[in-house]
Amino acid sequence: MPLQRPFRFGVNMFVPGSRREWSAKCRRAEELGFDVVGVADHLEFSAPFPAMVLAAEMTERVRLSTFVLNTPFYNPVLLARDVASTDQFIDGRMELGLGAGYVKAEFDTAGIPFPSGGRRVEQLERTVTTLRRLFEDTEYQPRPAQPSGPPLLIGGWGDRLLRLAAAHADIIALTGGWANTTGDVLQLAGATQTEERVAYVRRLLGDRADAVELNLMVQQVIPPAERTAVPDRFEPLPPDAERSSEEPPSVLTGTPADMAQQIKERRERYGFTYFTVMEYNMENFAPVIAALR
Repeated sequence: MPLQRPFRFGVNMFVPGSRREWSAKCRRAEELGFDVVGVADHLEFSAPFPAMVLAAEMTERVRLSTFVLNTPFYNPVLLARDVASTDQFIDGRMELGLGAGYVKAEFDTAGIPFPSGGRRVEQLERTVTTLRRLFEDTEYQPRPAQPSGPPLLIGGWGDRLLRLAAAHADIIALTGGWANTTGDVLQLAGATQTEERVAYVRRLLGDRADAVELNLMVQQVIPPAERTAVPDRFEPLPPDAERSSEEPPSVLTGTPADMAQQIKERRERYGFTYFTVMEYNMENFAPVIAALR
């Protein structure tokens, strides 16, 4: 039986705004009981590293995370400098989330070639190994506040990426589904598919299974009064939907007590102990945190 960790809860911020607006949102997340404030990395969103530094100035307790960096956009050596400097400036409260990138339009806008999925995972692996090598060098400057660098989160869904995560990550984040070829629609995974992904990860982790935290990106938090159609960016019915009346694991529904029970069930069934919600679900999810604590 895997080690049962305590719950952690994160909120992933992505709506840009003024200094005052950003500061207020981060303070609010801490007040509501979130453990981690994440900063998404997409064009037209706030730049992750300055956003994290400002968030640290405005909060006292929460950890700050890139959730997740579009890694092919970054030179690994230059990224190491940004990561180490940010970890210094926020007093070691940083978690480094990395992904392989999936939105082709963003690559096109940035004038960066959009490689195959396999090539993007290779780029991610080069970045991970470069960061590890640099941060383990005691002569490397600037020094991150955390001796070997921030804890590493790798997020995704496919086999190649999860193999890489199982080899290197401290936290493995499952997205709750997979994007289409252009990255603009997410197919939500059902219970059977999620179980298969978790089992695949655990086989790969082997003796590391108890040392690695499993995160689930909660795509929707739906109180009783808001039971409406799933937004256009989701394909609501997973392929195993006809065989199951369950909601996709990345969707929470009902009262705060209902959702708290669903969180407990997802920990028991899949082993998830770290749950991240989107910014637009922050207030709806806060009573669930209170119910669980």
